[in-house]
Formats: sequence, C-alpha cells, structure tokens
Amino acid sequence: MHWAVDAQALGRLLPARVELDTYQGRAYLGVVPFRMEGIRPRFTFDVPGLSAFAELNLRTYVTVQGVPGVWFFSLDTAQPTAVQLARAAFHLPYLNARMWTRKQGDVVEYASLRTHQGVAPARFAAAYRPVGEVFTAQPGSLEDWLTNRSVLYSVDRQGHIFRGDIHHAPWPLQGAEARVAVNTLSEQIGLPL
Repeated sequence: MHWAVDAQALGRLLPARVELDTYQGRAYLGVVPFRMEGIRPRFTFDVPGLSAFAELNLRTYVTVQGVPGVWFFSLDTAQPTAVQLARAAFHLPYLNARMWTRKQGDVVEYASLRTHQGVAPARFAAAYRPVGEVFTAQPGSLEDWLTNRSVLYSVDRQGHIFRGDIHHAPWPLQGAEARVAVNTLSEQIGLPL
C-alpha cells in the first residue's frame, strides 16, 4: 500500500547523501505486509524457522549517487534471529513484533504489534485480497517505479551508507482491495497516514 506524502517533510527524515526519489514530483511512503520465503545467503540452504517469516515494512524511495533504491524506516518481524542478524550485519532497522497471518480463500488477514524495546510502538491490522488479473508493470509506470528496485540502502551510527543489492525475478503484480483496521506504523516518523 502506498500513499503520496509531503516530499519536503519526508526528505527531512533521510540522512545526508540519501536523496528522496519522486515519481512525477510526488513522494511515496509504503506499508508493505508480506511473507519472506527462501531467504538465505547465496550458495547455502534454507534454514527452518529462519528462511521464511512474516514481515511488515515502512519504506520510501531514494537515490544515492543517482542509483535508485529503497529506504526502510522500519522492518517488523516475529523472527528475533533475523532481527539481530539484519541489525548487526546490514544496519537495517529490523524490529521485534508479534505477528499473525491467515489466508482464507483469497483473503489474507494480517496483524502486527511491535514489541521491540526502546522504540516507538506500532500496530497494523488489515485484510486484503487480489482483484483483477496478474500483470507485469509497464516501464515508466508508477507500479514499475515502486517495485522495480534492486538496491536497498542503510546507514550505520557513524553515518556510513551501505548498499545492498537485491536479486529477484520481476514481481508479478495484481491489484488489490484492502480493509485497514489500524495502521500506526508511520507515526514513528511523524507522518500519520
């Protein structure tokens, strides 16, 4: 789910040398609930309990030295080992949460309650389902701009920028309708949706 937000307000939240990216002059903040599967370092095997888990992220779109990528304000998950590893190795703002997902027919029910110590609380609960046909984003479209990102950026406490290249096949996309019961994820950055 994506919302157009005030570009100046969003841009002020980014560290030096990380520039807000816009589509046709509009900045976007995304709330992305999903399930990670097959997560592992290259040339290794899936590890039960570590290679698949629910995740919920709050993200925006940036460039560093002209290279487009994703900037995460938070990545909530119920997998504590993933939280520790990603925070230490990749300087990503992974946070502990209690999460619940269920699929009934084509409806996905998804809920998250942040439990991480020392950070702003956040809650999310929604139900969503696909509508329409599966499609591939057309080059230059908003859907392409939002999903065709193969880089993520993070920064350590000293302000060093880290770049992570993401390898995946093009995402199959499908329209969806959602009923969001609660969403306080963006309150942590002062931009309520």
